[in-house]
Amino acid sequence: MNIEPTRQPWKGAMTGRDRFNAQMHYRSFDRTFNMEFGYWEENYSEWPMFVERGIVSEGQANALFSFDRIEGAGGRTWFSHPMERTVLSETATKLTRVNEEGAIEEVAKDGHSTIPHYVGSTVVTPEDWKRVKEAYFDRNHPARKLDFSKYDELCRDDRDYPLGIGVGSMIGKIRDMLTFEGLAFASFDYPDMVEDMVETCCLLVEDSLDQLLPRYHFDYAFGWEDICFKNGPIVTVDFFQNVVGPRYGRIHNKLAKHGIDLWYMDCDGDVRPLLPTFLDNGVNCLFPYEVNSCLHPADLLAEYGGQLRIMGGFDKIQMIAGREAIKAYMKSIEPLVAKGGYIPFCDHRCPPDVTPENYLYYLDLKEATFGLK
Repeated sequence: MNIEPTRQPWKGAMTGRDRFNAQMHYRSFDRTFNMEFGYWEENYSEWPMFVERGIVSEGQANALFSFDRIEGAGGRTWFSHPMERTVLSETATKLTRVNEEGAIEEVAKDGHSTIPHYVGSTVVTPEDWKRVKEAYFDRNHPARKLDFSKYDELCRDDRDYPLGIGVGSMIGKIRDMLTFEGLAFASFDYPDMVEDMVETCCLLVEDSLDQLLPRYHFDYAFGWEDICFKNGPIVTVDFFQNVVGPRYGRIHNKLAKHGIDLWYMDCDGDVRPLLPTFLDNGVNCLFPYEVNSCLHPADLLAEYGGQLRIMGGFDKIQMIAGREAIKAYMKSIEPLVAKGGYIPFCDHRCPPDVTPENYLYYLDLKEATFGLK
């Protein structure tokens, strides 16, 4: 599909790769790196500018708005292959089934909601984990071996865009498999099992890094956890510090040996209780930084000085509120962008509550404030 851009690409003297690295390392740069974090699925069916152009994906939207290119690459650091989806029971309106990662979910038959209701997991006891680990977490499974021909073009040294290396998840994907309640119980009932799961995730990430790091030069690392809600993390701070933190430290050591000193963690909610462990073990950037669960990004960046970076953090509630609120919030982040260590975009995927008119006003104002026009 040929997507006709609605705006011209931002200009600048630097390449996108140079700009990203300078901005995130508190060095001088010509303009802010221009990116967003995508949209809710409803936006693609409700925003006329998407519907009229047949835009149904984040990649197409990025092309429409001429955002700067940013890429990532990584190996298989979770299941070697998916479980077979199995129906356990059904009623006239819903199915109860095992999903591809062993969680037991209830889903509507009519497809009116794409969000399952998780009711359990096939992994509850250490014996369950032993069985699943042997079947799906073999470090020597053929799927773990990378085909570099699929990476060579994306990872070429003369690229002009920033490229990240994926470092998986130490506890978030475990939460997905065990469910929130299952992880809460297991971390107390079977702590050795949960730690072995974390160690397994770490080993798989290390194996992936050992294949990629010697071959390509990366600009940053990225991971995913999503283990926080509005009121804080779903695991205890002690557990995170004692079990997860040391595994981050091992990964950080590998990254540092190859010159990678920027690592963002995609985690929603209030991440502040986990932030000391993140920083102590090499995770030094928050993404997409949900403002209403934490603080204005200026407050947290001031607290941690040059140790911390933030990507995101433009309050979506202000985008919903309208032009004056957008203008006021944009003004409040001007000093952060000027200083560096901060790339502004919507503080999670943009919801349909933001009108297309407000969103375009936000993009225009961001361009006028931080661009070169």
